[in-house]
Amino acid sequence: MSPGGSSTTAILAALAANAGITLAKFVGAALTGSSSMLAEAMHSLADTANEGLLLVGKRRAAHPPDAKHQFGYGRNRYFYSFVVALVLFTMGSLFAVLEGIGKIREPEELSSPVVAIVIVVIAMVLETFSLLTARRESQPLKGRGSWWHFIRASRNPELPVVLLEDTGALLGLGFAFSGVGLTVLTGDARWDGIGTVAIGILLGAIALILIVEMKSLLIGEGATSAEDRAIRANLVDGTIIDRVIHLRTEYLAPDELLIAAKISVRPGLTIDEVAVAIDAAEARVRAAVPTTDVIYLEPDLDRG
Repeated sequence: MSPGGSSTTAILAALAANAGITLAKFVGAALTGSSSMLAEAMHSLADTANEGLLLVGKRRAAHPPDAKHQFGYGRNRYFYSFVVALVLFTMGSLFAVLEGIGKIREPEELSSPVVAIVIVVIAMVLETFSLLTARRESQPLKGRGSWWHFIRASRNPELPVVLLEDTGALLGLGFAFSGVGLTVLTGDARWDGIGTVAIGILLGAIALILIVEMKSLLIGEGATSAEDRAIRANLVDGTIIDRVIHLRTEYLAPDELLIAAKISVRPGLTIDEVAVAIDAAEARVRAAVPTTDVIYLEPDLDRG
């Protein structure tokens, strides 16, 4: 399955889960008066909107190149993922923190807390399904590295977003469960507010991680270390091309890598011989690094 297809599956699974969870949480918040349940409802609403934004980004990234955007619209996926991080921070984090502080200052007794607990448990089941789907779709891209390394190193923006959202949702539900549970056990409604603030801080931390990562992708990230080594190794054939003088790479989109390199060729070759060697080098690089889209090779003599 292509990276684009795998991320779409993960987004749709998260969208379906969050849409149902959002409705259930708002009903639960209305019935119980729980601020942590309301914060979680806003969190799920933000997640649902975010999945929609990710789908919009993928659709707009598919537009073909034109005179104004000659390398295409692939960076739309990075832009909309950056917007997702901002939405998560504003709609999720800030709302939860402010709501929680208000409930700590002016505690309100919960009604029907059992309803809130049941909804939280159901939401946990649905979020677990979404997270497992995202993990399954990410596995081919992740390889043997850690999940944290995948989130930091991946050039695919949607899968890390969904993974972090779903992980944050499960942790947030744990805070909501703890806040409601401690309120019931102690009779002190301030625990509900404390759980709400914890949810807000969690969402803020996740949003900041996403903002940093998506900003880096928007500015432009090059090939990974493994890809860089593969590109250099496959550019050189040992006969006509004997060295890579310098190499520059940049991801225009998750599956569109731009490669520009100056290569040293053996002296005394004809133009036809150099052209054949360059074509062969490009074919080797594309086979070794499938995300390669555009390659510019400048032949030169090694004056070093």
